[in-house]
Amino acid sequence: MQKKVLMGGNVSIAEGAILAGCRAYFGYPITPQNEILEHLSKRLPEMGRVFIQTESELAAINMVFGAGAAGVRAMTSTSSPGFSLQQEGISYMAGAEIPGVIVNVMRGGPGLGNIGGAQGDYFQAVKGGGHGDYRMIILAPASVQEMMDLTMLAFELADKYRNPVILLVDGFLGQAMEPVILRTPVTELPAKPWAITGARGRTKNIINSFEMDPVNFPPRVKLLLDKYEEMRSKEVRYESMLLEDADVAVVAYGSASRAAMSAVTLARAEGIKAGLFRPITLFPFPEKSLADLSGRIKNILVAELSSGQMIEDVRLAVGPGCKVGLVNRYGGVSLPAEEILDSLRNIA
Repeated sequence: MQKKVLMGGNVSIAEGAILAGCRAYFGYPITPQNEILEHLSKRLPEMGRVFIQTESELAAINMVFGAGAAGVRAMTSTSSPGFSLQQEGISYMAGAEIPGVIVNVMRGGPGLGNIGGAQGDYFQAVKGGGHGDYRMIILAPASVQEMMDLTMLAFELADKYRNPVILLVDGFLGQAMEPVILRTPVTELPAKPWAITGARGRTKNIINSFEMDPVNFPPRVKLLLDKYEEMRSKEVRYESMLLEDADVAVVAYGSASRAAMSAVTLARAEGIKAGLFRPITLFPFPEKSLADLSGRIKNILVAELSSGQMIEDVRLAVGPGCKVGLVNRYGGVSLPAEEILDSLRNIA
């Protein structure tokens, strides 16, 4: 039997990064993700790896750019206002095809908002908060175990596609404490012949996202767009529960999906045939699977910790033939299972 360790969500992310072979972390303190930075400030130097508390989130993302360009697995973490500041650097990384992992432990907004958990950064992450035509894989864990596992996956996917990857977590999960099975450390990393490591007798590598001649730039962007289509075809992840005979499906991610799971279980006990659909990748969004679901389920309830953002992608996926409702909280307030259950009762 594998040994389990009680661990906080943010610490689980930090340990997942270490296990994945992250050799450099750059970050600036901001609640509710500070435990990631605090934990790595101790662990990385112990292992001979790099930890730098930067002067700002702007500095952090550009240091990730530099380390990634040198072929190093690198990461930063922040919360919502800091994530806003990093958008230009993330766009640069996507344009220059630099792998890296960015963790956003979301809090209430807009503006400085509060330090409670929220999911109001969905648009900013999924639609690309920076400039230009780019995409990133967005991973959304729903447990402390998944926070470790998906952090490790984020580094793998970042290297596979030479692209930044976002781990999108709400503050409630970041502060959660749960038993975690420690995964096996990654010991073999992919070769990166494109990296800037010094010429060493070979043709020099040049990494940038700038092209002076507008005639040459569209083909370059097309290569990126083809890569994003490959992500759509190969990297969709989701989880479903009790949908085989369901009359209504709840769609939720992150901590909202945990409340939704409880609500579905309670609804079943009352004879309401409810099920749960949980996207794990917010991009690529599991739109085809949702569309297939809508062929036999005509009522969908979206549960979010925002004013309603993912619901737009759900509506696009299921089309006009399916009724889509919303149950939500926002501004750093949790969503109780009882509220979701009340909505399911009204639908039934």
